[in-house]
Amino acid sequence: MPINQANNRTIIFGEDDIDDIDFLKETFSVLDNSFDLLFIDKGRKLLAMLEALADNELPCLLVLDYNIPELNGAAILEHLKLNDRYNSIPKIIWSTSGSDTYKNKCLELGAVDYVIKPDNVKDFVETVRFMLTFCGRVE
Repeated sequence: MPINQANNRTIIFGEDDIDDIDFLKETFSVLDNSFDLLFIDKGRKLLAMLEALADNELPCLLVLDYNIPELNGAAILEHLKLNDRYNSIPKIIWSTSGSDTYKNKCLELGAVDYVIKPDNVKDFVETVRFMLTFCGRVE
């Protein structure tokens, strides 16, 4: 998968689960603490924040919880697809659901992957390592 070359070291998460947020912060701090992690807990708020950013402030990666409140991950992807400005940002959907229907829809809407949320530390670390590959870091 091509690395997103044009962007900074910010990763934006559409995530409302406090436990997932804490695990993400902790895992990123251990693997690579040079990234700015932004957590937004509602879909509409995430879209508004992206629209307010200058082109050079866009994140190197968007990670969207499929079930984020207000607009789910698929709905966010639909909105982002309408504006070419967001095409170069890799988008990962992560979810507790292994639904092939959800996965296929998100991939059709431009997600680079659909990841099932890890349920153990080892898999969580591997998932964060995978996320880092989209921002120019491969361990």
